[in-house]
Amino acid sequence: MGTGGGAEAGSGRAKLTRGLAVIQPLPGIGDMIWHVPHIRALATHFGQPVTLIAKPRSAAAEIFAAEETVADVLWLERNPARGSGTHDGVIGFGRLVAALRERRFGRVVILHHSRTLAMACMFAGIPARHGYGLKRQRQFLNRPPSLPDSAIRLHPFEQASAWLAAAAIPMHDIEPRLPVAEAARRTIRARLGDRRFAVLGIGSSEPYKQWGAARFAALASGLARAGWPRLVLAGGPAEQTLAKEIVARAAAEGADVIPAIGWKLGEIAALCAEAAFYVGNDTGVMNLSAAVGTRSYGLFGAVPPFAHASRIVAVLPDGGPPAKAGGMARITPEAVLAAIDV
Repeated sequence: MGTGGGAEAGSGRAKLTRGLAVIQPLPGIGDMIWHVPHIRALATHFGQPVTLIAKPRSAAAEIFAAEETVADVLWLERNPARGSGTHDGVIGFGRLVAALRERRFGRVVILHHSRTLAMACMFAGIPARHGYGLKRQRQFLNRPPSLPDSAIRLHPFEQASAWLAAAAIPMHDIEPRLPVAEAARRTIRARLGDRRFAVLGIGSSEPYKQWGAARFAALASGLARAGWPRLVLAGGPAEQTLAKEIVARAAAEGADVIPAIGWKLGEIAALCAEAAFYVGNDTGVMNLSAAVGTRSYGLFGAVPPFAHASRIVAVLPDGGPPAKAGGMARITPEAVLAAIDV
């Protein structure tokens, strides 16, 4: 790994008083939550709140709504789920350069290995440009350190942590932690009353990470028999049909299952914070639940877990390691109930 970034960064505070930009271009909610400690560390180290440049799907504006270390969010519209984004292609690249130039940033930190984003920052005339420096990205950066090319194989959380360590930028809390507004908590209490409940996270960014209606309904029934008759389903609009099927199946077994489908992210955060525990697919909401301090049982049937949050309890498939093909099916409701120890 490169060294010397911390000394330069410290002396640079007096020279560069214009805004600090941090680019985190990974699209998911979980991706953004993984980087909460790194973004806070950068704001603290450079002595000013950041303008966070992120993709709309990351829900960055909602995640950092109560965050003093993030002053603003600028949307990066590249490679959206459907069609071309505002910043795609040659014309889109020009729009991105213009948007960066207009903000007159003094410094940018790119929490990624993208060569295109580093090039845009150079063309925008940002004086101090930091990034992972992996492979061809290096030629567009002008501040150390750079990570070795082998770091391309690390998890994004580990990449960001490795770069901050190489730059001698301390992270005072390495776990993603998020505050929850008391007003949001009161809203959840008003909706659900005083009875204790648990949250089942049924959303899934990929089909191979989906546990399925039958297994979730069986889990709901098992939890009801174990003394947890009140359960709340958390998911996005795409899970409407799935939620209806789970509710119908679980109701036949006497479980009181309430759908919370398509709620705002702040409401989901408060829902998880008020819950006794969370159990569900490996998604952004699972990471959100852990970040607000709730014990969260993640169903890691498709991909291996990584140790970034002490509140996440990994539930793994029987008969071998996680696998995209059939891994979720090897996690039984009985195994999940045993992990929860109800």
